Amino acid sequence: MVDLDNPVIRGYFINLVGEEGFKVVQKMPEGEVTDEKIAEVTGVLLNIVRRTLFILYENRLALYRRVRDTDSGWLTYLWKLELGSLDRQLELESRRILRNLKARLEFEEDKVFYTCKNQDGRYLFEEAAELEFICPECAEDLEYQDNEPIIKALKQRISEIEALSAGAAA
Repeated sequence: MVDLDNPVIRGYFINLVGEEGFKVVQKMPEGEVTDEKIAEVTGVLLNIVRRTLFILYENRLALYRRVRDTDSGWLTYLWKLELGSLDRQLELESRRILRNLKARLEFEEDKVFYTCKNQDGRYLFEEAAELEFICPECAEDLEYQDNEPIIKALKQRISEIEALSAGAAA
């Protein structure tokens, strides 16, 4: 059984389907149910329920079965959560985040930045030079930014995720 109170799992679902979508996951009835029934049980708007279900389906966390009504010919979709692949999805998400953090780290390490003291913007050296080191928003001088704290934070976060990944693999 998946612990939806786990902060990592909760954060993953909220990032994936939003707060309202997470309510759908939390309160989803057992077995196969229609989207209308899910909306009724969860108190979430039907269009949000449908959006959530399709996102979950795209991420292999929900299944559906179509049933045709013999009288009307209408199709009914019966939905069911299938969280068996959640560990795999979390692993893929972790890899994606790690890849993005490493790319950002490389970018930060390879570039020189200038900022406005009024927090109007952050510019690469080349951009700042084109602006003659004057902020285009407030006309204040652009100042060199030591991005070492950003680099340090990125390295820390990368090592934390790598440690978690190594622990999960063991």
